[in-house]
Amino acid sequence: MSPKVDLTQEAFDRLLAWLAANRDEAGKKYENIRRRLIKIFTCRGCRVAEELADETFNRVTLKIDTIAQDYVGDPAIYFYGVANKIYLEYLRTSSKPSPPPPNPTQSDEIEEEYDCLERCMQSLPKGQRQLVLDYYREDKRAKIDYRKELAGKLGIALNALRIRAFRIRAELQVCMEQCMAAKASR
Repeated sequence: MSPKVDLTQEAFDRLLAWLAANRDEAGKKYENIRRRLIKIFTCRGCRVAEELADETFNRVTLKIDTIAQDYVGDPAIYFYGVANKIYLEYLRTSSKPSPPPPNPTQSDEIEEEYDCLERCMQSLPKGQRQLVLDYYREDKRAKIDYRKELAGKLGIALNALRIRAFRIRAELQVCMEQCMAAKASR
């Protein structure tokens, strides 16, 4: 898999605009493509189907400016092509032995990251903090079901819940980067 890359809200908005001119229709297309990707990965025996679907969206979003200019046809087909490449990467990496345990300096870095994450989480308003904790709770199928339940409790669509979580996560990412930079400068 590729290294973790930060996506901007603007890039996500351009992706939605590429899917459909109408924002609601774009959200529906996003949901349908994501659901289909999860089904494809699950049928292929992937243990992390949701994460692979998210990675597919991340990669397409990173290239959206190039894709939107030249691509002709149903955007879903493009996503399926990218998903196929991600599946091949998954097969290569999942058959490798697990990495060795972190060395002591890596452990210190991990501790610092956790410290920064705790600080950044505490800086969020209580409602946002609870939403992001709830959003990333559970695993596999339980996570999907819980997110649907959470969206229902909040009285919003599942896509709206994803967008809220994305925005909070982006906020946390900025806070984390600032915190880690401050620790590095000491």
